[in-house]
Amino acid sequence: MPKGEIIGLGRSGIAAARLLNKEGWQVTLVDSATEAQVFSRSNANELKALQQKLINEGIAVKLGSNVTLAPKEAPETIVVSPGVPWDLSSLEAARQLSIETIGEIELAWRYLNNIPWIGITGTNGKTTTTALIAAIFQAAGLKAPACGNIGNAACELAIQNFNEPNSKTFDWIIAELSSYQIESSVELAPQIGIWTTLTPDHLNRHKTLEHYSEIKASLLRRCQQKIVNGDDRYLQTAGLELGQDVIWTSVKGKNSFNDNRRLEVYIEDAWIVAFGELIAPVSLFKMSGEHNLQNLLVTVAAAKLAGIDKSAIAEAITTFPGVEHRLEYVCTHQGIKYINDSKATNYEAAEVGLNSVEAPVILIAGGQAKTGDDNSWIDTIKAKVAKVLLIGEAAPAFAQRLSDRGYDNFQIVETMDNAVTQSLAIAKEERAKVVLLSPACASFDQYLSFEARGDHFRQLCLAMKD
Repeated sequence: MPKGEIIGLGRSGIAAARLLNKEGWQVTLVDSATEAQVFSRSNANELKALQQKLINEGIAVKLGSNVTLAPKEAPETIVVSPGVPWDLSSLEAARQLSIETIGEIELAWRYLNNIPWIGITGTNGKTTTTALIAAIFQAAGLKAPACGNIGNAACELAIQNFNEPNSKTFDWIIAELSSYQIESSVELAPQIGIWTTLTPDHLNRHKTLEHYSEIKASLLRRCQQKIVNGDDRYLQTAGLELGQDVIWTSVKGKNSFNDNRRLEVYIEDAWIVAFGELIAPVSLFKMSGEHNLQNLLVTVAAAKLAGIDKSAIAEAITTFPGVEHRLEYVCTHQGIKYINDSKATNYEAAEVGLNSVEAPVILIAGGQAKTGDDNSWIDTIKAKVAKVLLIGEAAPAFAQRLSDRGYDNFQIVETMDNAVTQSLAIAKEERAKVVLLSPACASFDQYLSFEARGDHFRQLCLAMKD
């Protein structure tokens, strides 16, 4: 019986463990968090029940532990969850011992590579693009679930496909792929690849922008058809290195480029044009901001390459509500809108969030800081924000940076509860129109995920009394 070890007691890791277990492997789920750390979380009872359920299924769970590398006990394969650093010393040692080490997405690909995939990567815009593609395919009557960083874990889809071997379970797989997931996937090769944007992010893990870009480019090179957002300044160079067969998009019209790029999808006279065909008027799409128009165009490009009729595209973009935690409207109190942009986990995404709402703004920011250039974000704060409420681990450093840049209308409030509780009075005092959670940080100092952070913000906002 082959042995497999899965690192990470999250949704992806659990799905990978269950998939290998179904295949008859001896599976161990490993997590470096100790039992005390895991069961101190707010959902401790749920986690304990899950641990027992996995054990009952025949999957061992080892907390406060690392992969087994001892001779005769080492696994044949190690599967790594997306949040686990690829350069962990134990994983480096495993590779040196020729132990196969792959990511959860790569494992799922082995079971789903007979189905065409669309792989969406980029610093920002991935989630909106993925969700919109899934909506278009659904409008066309296709079974095309989203997975990866949105929707299902990819291995959950593989299990579903495994359980229904004699039926056509899926027509397409729509996968949002982070640099972490691509880094641990060598064979993953979607039929269609999309590159939405490229800005410095995750540099604490990838060290340089060049390395980060190369990881994303490696996915596109393996795709049969490549779509690149031609309005992104970094991609205007990085995309050229992918070759002549790249399909470019631009919101700036058919004369956006002076060279021989293959510009196939663009906006002209307020219409979406794709491969020479008028698809729909832009006015049907309700999401605001040029960045969302860029997401829309790469989405339309993918849909047309997949053979989707323009009527399904028009139907989906007309009714698309946006995605949770990305400029998500929550409620209005005394004329002040509350917007959840918890998914803005870097400076560029947070700047986009600020530029998408009406000033003056009360901004809630902070969390676990990332490496990056915050200058443009701070410039936008100075132009649009009446007051910044700082939460989490990064609050003191953010306060210092804002002060150094000549902006002093901030307050360290430490927690989300304090930020939301104080926000209404502050907004009224500052005559602000919007309270925006757009943290420019990861969530892991106080929350399990950006979703948990956004859910908490939403709950607090909805519980407020006018």
